Amino acid sequence: MSYKIAVATSNELYVDLHFGAAKFFSIYEVQDNGEFSFLEKRDYDESREGESIDGKPVKTAGCHGSGSGCEQGGCSGGASAKVELISDVRAVIAEKIGFNVTKQLEKKAISSFDVDCSVQEALEKITKYFYSVDNHQRFGR
Repeated sequence: MSYKIAVATSNELYVDLHFGAAKFFSIYEVQDNGEFSFLEKRDYDESREGESIDGKPVKTAGCHGSGSGCEQGGCSGGASAKVELISDVRAVIAEKIGFNVTKQLEKKAISSFDVDCSVQEALEKITKYFYSVDNHQRFGR
């Protein structure tokens, strides 16, 4: 069974964007054999914030005074809408993913990975990890 991974990247080469700063996500499809390929780019349209997605109003997540939910000096107001945009993926890869966003992703059973490497390296490692999990193998052997 294939699955999808969303990547926050500005150039398709490096995972170089925080989740909150991403204006789009590159979606990769992973096949049963662990091979992956670019599927599509999903744009986040800030002008649609607050509208409904699949008939449900989108709530936005703001700061809570203590800085939680803030990424790169600003509040992640569109975090919920971004999570809905990629709600069909198995995992999200970004340079940094804040605590509140991680919790929103967990509620949708989406794994999140903070990485500092190339898109290729991140996808190779994460698909290997999921292959091990799916096939009940020890990871790293």
